Amino acid sequence: MVKHVVFWRLKPEAHGHTAAQNAQLIKEKLEALVGVIPGLLSVEVGFDLARFEQASDVALYATFDSREALAAYDVHPAHKAVVPFITDARAERWAVDYDV
Repeated sequence: MVKHVVFWRLKPEAHGHTAAQNAQLIKEKLEALVGVIPGLLSVEVGFDLARFEQASDVALYATFDSREALAAYDVHPAHKAVVPFITDARAERWAVDYDV
């Protein structure tokens, strides 16, 4: 199993929405990928509660059945359709993938 963890700090505004509205839209778009992309076992998206200066706004925690499934996710059309929305809404991104 592979875990895929991503953190985003969002722009104050993008797509005509506030950062909070975009965070909710990101959550909905990513969670909708479960059952669509083979090998994607789960998706959990959460929002920062602490509001520390160093904190990110949105966290993604996804599990995949293999490294190959993670690689397939990256190029899957359903995922690629979500990426531009997130890219335009984010100011910064951090990620880590690891085997379990």
